[in-house]
Amino acid sequence: MAGHSQFKNIMHRKGKQDKVRSKVFGKLAREITVAAKLGQPDPAFNPRLRAAIIAARAENMPKDNIERAVKKATGADSENFDDIRYEGYGPGGVAVIVEALTDNHNRTAGEVRSIFTKSGGNLGTTGSVAFMFDHLGVVEFDAKVASADAMLEAAIDAGGDDVTSNDDGHQIFATPENLRDVAKALEAKFGEPRKSALLWKPQNTVALDDAAGEKMLKLIESLDDNDDVQNVYANFEVSDALMQKMSA
Repeated sequence: MAGHSQFKNIMHRKGKQDKVRSKVFGKLAREITVAAKLGQPDPAFNPRLRAAIIAARAENMPKDNIERAVKKATGADSENFDDIRYEGYGPGGVAVIVEALTDNHNRTAGEVRSIFTKSGGNLGTTGSVAFMFDHLGVVEFDAKVASADAMLEAAIDAGGDDVTSNDDGHQIFATPENLRDVAKALEAKFGEPRKSALLWKPQNTVALDDAAGEKMLKLIESLDDNDDVQNVYANFEVSDALMQKMSA
């Protein structure tokens, strides 16, 4: 079990302007509603719903919004959304995985394909890049809740597979099947995590120069702007200076 891997999950989001916050809340609400509809409306018995609520709290989504999204799942006018995964390549040959929740497959597929094409990439078939990622569960805590050694020990006891600890916090990785038990054990010791979710972790990353990196970040930003897109994962690295420039 590696104790201090250097993996950084690259998920580019814009700042917290009102418009962006509204879009983020909308996506979070959709995930909460879908999770509540697929399972029980009680997060104590529905891991996906609990993960969605934790994500909403991390974005400071109002409690009323969260409760409204849960109740919407049991309403007569509740919409039906499907989980869809798209895979493709971006500028510089970067592998990209896009997770979406949609009520119209044709619309979403067309929009995602258009974004890839306009950004100098191309949309592939399902499975075309997923083999370059590991599908894992992750539990995240702030750095202040424990030392790196204490978190590593707790993660091993909880059944975790890997831990990354740095100034940004602790990331504990587990298999998708073990995520619920690992998260529950760690929460009992350290309190509610700031994140508990499934993600796609790249096995290796591609280093891009600033020109290609800017195009790649714009591709992810365009995907993230789409209402149906929930998460975007990509196997690339760019300079800190470029990240700061693009997030300014």
